[in-house]
Amino acid sequence: MAHDDDTPPKHAARRAFLKAGAATAAVGALGAGTAARAATTAARTQQADAPDPMTAVEPFFGEHQGGIVTPQQSHSYAAAFDLTTDKRADVINLLREWTDAAARLTRGEPARPAQANDDKPPTDSGEALDLGPAGLTITFGFGPGLFTHEGKDRYGLAARRPPALIDLPHFNGDQLLPAKSGGDLFVQACANDPQVAFHAVRQLARMGYGAVQMRWGQAGFQSGARGKTTRNLMGFKDGTNNPSSSDPALMAQFVWAGADGPAWMQGGTYSVVRRIRITLEHWDQMPLGFQEQVVGRQKLSGAPIGKQNEFDPVDLAATDKDGNPVIPDNSHVRLSNPGSHDGMRLLRRAYSYNDSTNFYIERWPPWRQETEYDAGLLFIAHQSDPRTAFVPINEKLSKFDMMNQFTTHVGSAIFACPPGVKQGSFIGAGLFEA
Repeated sequence: MAHDDDTPPKHAARRAFLKAGAATAAVGALGAGTAARAATTAARTQQADAPDPMTAVEPFFGEHQGGIVTPQQSHSYAAAFDLTTDKRADVINLLREWTDAAARLTRGEPARPAQANDDKPPTDSGEALDLGPAGLTITFGFGPGLFTHEGKDRYGLAARRPPALIDLPHFNGDQLLPAKSGGDLFVQACANDPQVAFHAVRQLARMGYGAVQMRWGQAGFQSGARGKTTRNLMGFKDGTNNPSSSDPALMAQFVWAGADGPAWMQGGTYSVVRRIRITLEHWDQMPLGFQEQVVGRQKLSGAPIGKQNEFDPVDLAATDKDGNPVIPDNSHVRLSNPGSHDGMRLLRRAYSYNDSTNFYIERWPPWRQETEYDAGLLFIAHQSDPRTAFVPINEKLSKFDMMNQFTTHVGSAIFACPPGVKQGSFIGAGLFEA
């Protein structure tokens, strides 16, 4: 099959292009310096006129929570907490405090009003002072453990658990770490500065002392020009085929929970979080042509194989002169494409991560055992119902995707993220109403 060919692609055409380009360069060298200076000046002018991302403010109150369809910020810090209190009133008080603090933090203010008292800890740890709001959004979610814990209905909420908030099944190849999975409460802070994002989660964790304890936390990042698709650590554009988050009709169809679920979740979403480790050392040894067959797209342009532009439609029926699919049967693009899932889509809002290195045993040839990068993708997908979106899509990917030889899912969680908050209320208030 086409994807089994590990032979590096031929570059004769590229060499011919470079040879011709060298002759042209000799003629144009004299004017190149002037053009370069003009381009630099234009770029600096454009940069000076661009809005300062550190002063950007995203509203906290609204119909939907921020950080879901918000244009993606450059940094994220996601965390899950386990509840340690048995009192329903404690949970409500915590959510009220978190709501008030989140509203302040997204405005660039301290989590709590400052109080000068040398005998008590500061009301805010202070590392984000003077940094500005930086486009901060804070998104909250409820895990299955909020409803039942060790078979017990500890807060009287078991009957109000949404049917769509399922316990995710075990997928083929999963090597899940308990320390990177699950959680009763979820908080994700996204901002245009890593310290602002971390600071927000840190303040909420401090406020929850005695009622929650940290289960896991994960920093993430993405880089790229605003308005353009960013690249993951494999070097490919990530999220090209996302439904447009600026299209209300698409969001209503695929992302926001509707009237078929509980009333308290309408306008919310269900978020699946997967920590995917990528064996970069193995991937980096693969020929370009093979990498593109694994993904199903061209690495430089992001275009589907056989097309010219990133957003050209994926043609799953196209074949080459020998009758083989142009986009391999077990490529990531084909297996995840809506055309392979009755048109079903989900909204990806993923971030790359890099947690230094540790000892790792590869699960595919050459099965190396060595210290390798602990890096990959914090995959976050929002959808109206994971039973019809993430689960069937990932079921197919986990069994057939060529990319599996380079990736391992080591963390997993699912959360019901309620709708946005009205001023004077608190996050998830509808869940606790009698």
